[in-house]
Amino acid sequence: MKTVAILFFSLLPCLAPAQTGGGAAQADAACRVIHVFVALCDNRYQGIVPVPAKIGNGQDPGNNLYWGCGYGVRTYFGKSREWKLIRTQKQDSIRMERLIFKHALKDVYLVADAYNGRYIRQCTQDFLSAAAGLRTDTLHVDRRVVGISGHAQLIAYAGHDGLMDFRLAETYRNTDGRQRDVIILACYSKRFFAPHLSAANVRPLVWTTGLMCPEAYTLHDALTGYVNRETSEGIRTRAAAAYAQYQKCSQKAARNLLVTGW
Repeated sequence: MKTVAILFFSLLPCLAPAQTGGGAAQADAACRVIHVFVALCDNRYQGIVPVPAKIGNGQDPGNNLYWGCGYGVRTYFGKSREWKLIRTQKQDSIRMERLIFKHALKDVYLVADAYNGRYIRQCTQDFLSAAAGLRTDTLHVDRRVVGISGHAQLIAYAGHDGLMDFRLAETYRNTDGRQRDVIILACYSKRFFAPHLSAANVRPLVWTTGLMCPEAYTLHDALTGYVNRETSEGIRTRAAAAYAQYQKCSQKAARNLLVTGW
């Protein structure tokens, strides 16, 4: 089945500066972080409805539909008044680029990773592992040690729903007892991701019931609600309003597409 899917992100706890002399870093409760897993759009390696070649090259983040284009994560969040880009990092041939943003008013960081479209399976596995708390990592930002992946409070995915094209045999079972929030902007994401997340102890804030375009405005406005600690329904309402505006569909249609909870 050929579809186009959307984008995904994750909100993480920030850690205080690491202690010297072997002491462990202590969590900074005042700081939050959002980590987003983005599978770059790829005409060649993904089962999508083909898009123009320039924006459908999953090995070219700068021109990609979900990253460098006007409604891609890098460009859309880069122009947002709510977020300030503080670092761009080139990664490797799989995770091609990482962006680190700081919220303009709140003590919140946003980390977004662009995965080579050829490796959408790896992106999906990394997202699911993070959501279950099985994959953890840290990075240094503003003289802090910031916890990402499974250290996150919110973990998001955006892009094509690769689970429509391939199967995963792994079990993503939570073992640390922490419940993490997730946003999954991809076609039919509730249907295809729910079986893999059933034992992961997650709280779905926004996912989908049908075909969608996973551009960054939906994620952006959902995160506005999340940063402001709004309810799940409030976050879903913001996401649906943005989708309706940019896709020129009715609010009812957008709300039927973008749902919250199990």
